[in-house]
Amino acid sequence: MARITIEDCLKNLPNRFALVHLAIERVKQLRKGAQPLVKCKNREIVLALREIAQDKVKFENLEELAREAEEQRIFQALQTDINQAEG
Repeated sequence: MARITIEDCLKNLPNRFALVHLAIERVKQLRKGAQPLVKCKNREIVLALREIAQDKVKFENLEELAREAEEQRIFQALQTDINQAEG
């Protein structure tokens, strides 16, 4: 996969400050277990930048992505509890 550049991301955002803010928030979500929106074997920050460059992560859907990540985390915790109770 080609390198990701700041310029790729800035096509979808007004400035570098917004890019940094959005990328940080997305990295936090990914580290809490959010499902990646693009296929990538890089670290969370590169993954977040790739998602932003592909316009899959933006300020408008950031809260929705966080909510989905939290629901996924809760579901996985419940599955673990169920499996432990059965075993």
